[in-house]
Amino acid sequence: MFGGDVERVWGPRRFLAFYLFCALSAGIMQLIVTALTGSYYPTVGASGALFGLLLAFARCFPYRVVVPLFPPIPMRAPVFVMVFGILELVLGVTGTQAGVAHFAHLGGLAGGYLFLRFWRGR
Repeated sequence: MFGGDVERVWGPRRFLAFYLFCALSAGIMQLIVTALTGSYYPTVGASGALFGLLLAFARCFPYRVVVPLFPPIPMRAPVFVMVFGILELVLGVTGTQAGVAHFAHLGGLAGGYLFLRFWRGR
C-alpha cells in the first residue's frame, strides 16, 4: 500500500537501499534493547523496515489521508506515523504485547529518519 508509491517516486535502487537500511537499523535497535534488558528471544521479520517505509511515505505524500482499521479515523500520513510511533513507544516501555519487537519498529523509524536527513543534504 505504501511501498509502491514511494518506489515510483524514488526508483527501485534508492527504494531498496532505504528499505535495507531501515531493516538493519531496526535489527540493531532490537539487539541493543534486548542486551540492555536481558530479555533474549528470537526476532524475525521486516516490520521495522516497514515502519521506516511508513515514514518515507509520510514525507513524500504529507497530504494523503490514511484510514487505519482501528481506530477508523481518517488522518493525514504524518499524523498516522506519529500516532503509530507513540503507540509503539508506549507499548515497548510498558511491556504490553509481549513477543512483539516494539523497539525494532522504533529503530526502523529512526533509521528511516536518519537516512532521509542524509539524502536531503545531498
